[in-house]
Amino acid sequence: MDLEISPALTIPAAELDWRFSRSSGPGGQHVNTSDSRVELSWSVADSRVLSEGQRERLLERLETKLIAGILTVTASEQRSQLRNREIALQKLSTAVSAALAPDGPRRRATKPTKGSQRRRLAAKSHRSATKQQRQRPSAE
Repeated sequence: MDLEISPALTIPAAELDWRFSRSSGPGGQHVNTSDSRVELSWSVADSRVLSEGQRERLLERLETKLIAGILTVTASEQRSQLRNREIALQKLSTAVSAALAPDGPRRRATKPTKGSQRRRLAAKSHRSATKQQRQRPSAE
């Protein structure tokens, strides 16, 4: 089952690596006998469907989530392995599409308004007065 990230990018099923293991959490005795936890791995560095620009962008933006160029997501929220497979595919799709999304508009630098400066200084002086009142009275 191929994973469609966008109309221009589809990850073939051959590049996806699945692993299954026993899941923790609710399920009683059922959880001890079925492999419902899902790990889905995709090698960003070795993928043939990415252009060089896409590969560089993914490697840069997913740097903290990659281990040796491989992106791995896990799903163990549901008791069903099938449902956890769907969740893992959705998580991988979301992570890749968010990393490939273009940057938002740059913030335009502005100066603080006169009113905000006045309020900030008034709050500082009020805080200073509060702390002054906490001091022990002088011996005079």
